[in-house]
Amino acid sequence: MTAATAATAGCEARPADGASTAPSSPPRATATDDAKPAARQSPSPDASSPSPRTGATPTPTPEPQGTTLMASGSRGEQVRELQARLRQIGHFDRSPTGYYGTLTAAAVRSFQGKRGLSRTGRTDTVTWQKLLGMTHEPTAAELNPPTTVPVAEPDKRCMTGRVLCISKNSRTLSWMIDGRVVSSMDVRFGSQYTPTREGTFSVYWKSRHHVSTLYHTAMPYAMFFSGGQAVHYSADFAAHGYSGASHGCVNVRDEGRIASLFAQVKTGDKVVVSG
Repeated sequence: MTAATAATAGCEARPADGASTAPSSPPRATATDDAKPAARQSPSPDASSPSPRTGATPTPTPEPQGTTLMASGSRGEQVRELQARLRQIGHFDRSPTGYYGTLTAAAVRSFQGKRGLSRTGRTDTVTWQKLLGMTHEPTAAELNPPTTVPVAEPDKRCMTGRVLCISKNSRTLSWMIDGRVVSSMDVRFGSQYTPTREGTFSVYWKSRHHVSTLYHTAMPYAMFFSGGQAVHYSADFAAHGYSGASHGCVNVRDEGRIASLFAQVKTGDKVVVSG
């Protein structure tokens, strides 16, 4: 089989190591998560009650508690900022998602415990002001980083020339030119039964609107580097994340990023896939 013939076979997305289990629904906030502390109600006057003595010392009003701003189930840009700020000081090890789930609640509890605050897992005004005072305003890159996890230290084979530097450990791809990272993106790989090959290769064929002749699935922006294995956009990866796997290809889920990458990569550019 010629290289071009092998390439047309391509690969498609498949469940990772058998049938995948659908992710459980994200936790919902309880009915009291966002409730403000109830105001103390004064008792109704009662004719039988003795009149208060003139000059009596009033009962001190308890200091108000912080009002909840965000809690499990919250979504939006303020949640994204919260996650970015927590990441700045080592309490959140993921990229911001804008969704307040169990990981975010655990990160908030960790922060609260370190600062002597009640470990509620909810972000109230007291917790938020304490966090603002310890962090800087997140940059655009901190709020919307290109990859879910930090990009791995580049393999030494990636430090010269034009290279698609792919790491299975961090599940990232970095487009590098002369040791400088131009862009990065999340990727996924083949399952244990159809593993993505590791080693040093080169792009031998590009196919913008490729369709696998073996699996009859679309492989847009395909850049073939080893037989039928290619770097390409995967709609399945975009929809289902890491709950699935490919038949050996390197899937990219950000169509905009791989479209830009496809326009820059040339036939003959190096591809390094490390474990």
